Amino acid sequence: MIWILSTSLKPESAAISWPIKWIPTNPTFQNYIDVISNTSEAPIMRWFVNSLFIAVTHTIFVLFITSLAAYAYSRLKFKGRDKIFWFLMATMMVPPIMNLIPNYSIVDTLGWVDTPWAMIIPGLGGVFGIFLLRQFFLGIPDELEEAAIIDGASLFQIYYQIILPLSKPALVVLALFTFMGNWNDFLWPLIVTDSVEMRTLPVGLSILQGTYNIQYAKMMTATVLSAIPVLILFLAAQQFFVKGISLTGVKG
Repeated sequence: MIWILSTSLKPESAAISWPIKWIPTNPTFQNYIDVISNTSEAPIMRWFVNSLFIAVTHTIFVLFITSLAAYAYSRLKFKGRDKIFWFLMATMMVPPIMNLIPNYSIVDTLGWVDTPWAMIIPGLGGVFGIFLLRQFFLGIPDELEEAAIIDGASLFQIYYQIILPLSKPALVVLALFTFMGNWNDFLWPLIVTDSVEMRTLPVGLSILQGTYNIQYAKMMTATVLSAIPVLILFLAAQQFFVKGISLTGVKG
């Protein structure tokens, strides 16, 4: 990471010099200016906005859908609840690459190819998210829910006003995992996008690797820009990270 940051502040001639100089002799921000101002061949800022919009929207939907499912599997009682849940858990053993062609066929049938929806909708009902939140919800005392029912609260009010506020650490952890997974995804956005304008940042970075020539300084500059949102998110969420993992019963 030090080398990436250092190279982004070097002119191209210094970026490929040997031996490596960890501290740039003449640091310059020209690479950042060139990268940000490029709106034709490699519109990195457009890719940045695409990735940010897609990752944030996907994360919000995932939190809403998986939290509802986790609430049903942890707090509600209905026939076959545990069997359905463990069937869902079993689907995690299927390699994701097996779903690539079926998912693309569905997206193509819906007319979502080369649109943001192709990268937002698939994966919203992630089983891992349901499992993570369910484990956390199971640790919430039943007395709180029983008191709310006595006060006349509906199931949705219990979910929205009691379960979610008490589950902030787990929700933050899931948001962090989901955002990072979507932000860094390369293969799926590469398959479902055709135009340069619809590319996400990871796919766009591959365009900077020219067929015969690689501009390392500009590529490292784009890499630094792509890492900024994830670093900010992790620093903001780090106080919830360990707590959210430990209270779900998930141990590494």
